[in-house]
Amino acid sequence: MKIEEAEALVKRGLEEVITEDRLRTLLEEDRRLRGYIGVEPSGLFTLGWVIWARKVKDLIDLGVDFILLQATWHAWINDKLGGDLENIRLCAEYIEHCLQALGVSRGSYRVVYADELVSTGDYWSIVLRVAKSLTLKRVRRALTIMGRRAEEGVMDFSKLIYPCMQVSDIFYLDLDLCLGGMDQRRAHVLAIEVAKRLGRKKPVALHTPLLIGLAGLGRMEGAIKGEALYEFKMSKSKPETAIFIHDTEEEVEKKVLKAYCPPRMIENNPVLEICRLILFPEPGFRLKIERPLKYGGDLEIQNYAELEDLYFKGQLHPLDLKNAVARALNERLKPVRDYFKTVSEARELYDKMMSLTVTR
Repeated sequence: MKIEEAEALVKRGLEEVITEDRLRTLLEEDRRLRGYIGVEPSGLFTLGWVIWARKVKDLIDLGVDFILLQATWHAWINDKLGGDLENIRLCAEYIEHCLQALGVSRGSYRVVYADELVSTGDYWSIVLRVAKSLTLKRVRRALTIMGRRAEEGVMDFSKLIYPCMQVSDIFYLDLDLCLGGMDQRRAHVLAIEVAKRLGRKKPVALHTPLLIGLAGLGRMEGAIKGEALYEFKMSKSKPETAIFIHDTEEEVEKKVLKAYCPPRMIENNPVLEICRLILFPEPGFRLKIERPLKYGGDLEIQNYAELEDLYFKGQLHPLDLKNAVARALNERLKPVRDYFKTVSEARELYDKMMSLTVTR
């Protein structure tokens, strides 16, 4: 594969690369790159996580030696699943099944548990060196990577260790590429900033966009993008505004029909965002609109730009859009439902996660 093709594959679907120049330099090196994503095992797999799962597959297809870091201790620090490490580890196994169901083969990447990292003195030596390189103010600003506000760090001192651990994960695993949502940007920037000081190589940060919750931004005015969307992203902590990859057809339809979707509004419209970030990136996808002839008849939309243009001009009613999106999502999620019905271990883990989290 040519350098230009490899670069296009890496950047496809990303919101940001820090930096593109260093990415190209890496791709020009004659060696296999090492990349990762750190995932907190914290509950059911949301539709928003499909974005990074697809990007994992892209990097694996490129030949990246890819690591899924099951951030078990990080989830424990973050009080996920009641702070029970055993349940967090079960959730980690469940996540691997989700990736398999989404087409990311379990044998195509390497799994590392945070338990392995924290059991070594070398790891904690890096954590302390990272901590000495950062001010308290800088660490507190990075707490948004945990889905927390900076002021929450005073409630539990362990929260302040979390950003230092995430930076240390990157150095300990000797990574070239760090994949994460825009909500992980601050941790990746910290790693880039302190790398030279600690004699480590600067990683290239690859950031996927965040999928906003079905409630949208409500009464807020203006567009909000990038890292600032973390407070509004689709989250398992707000199940009423989230779609989970296991939701039944009826649940998907109900949730989409209730979603915030004002006529002709493009920015931060959650239904359009599902089209832009989840549906249209699928190879060969076309959005099929079914409507009576008196309202324009059936329509097959070829790409997201065409959809956005039609919607902005008022040539597509929100209800017709919602019905089409619900049908398309259910078709996309059918293989996931089938997988969890037929693979007994996956089903047992899903049932366990359901018993631990409130999602209905």
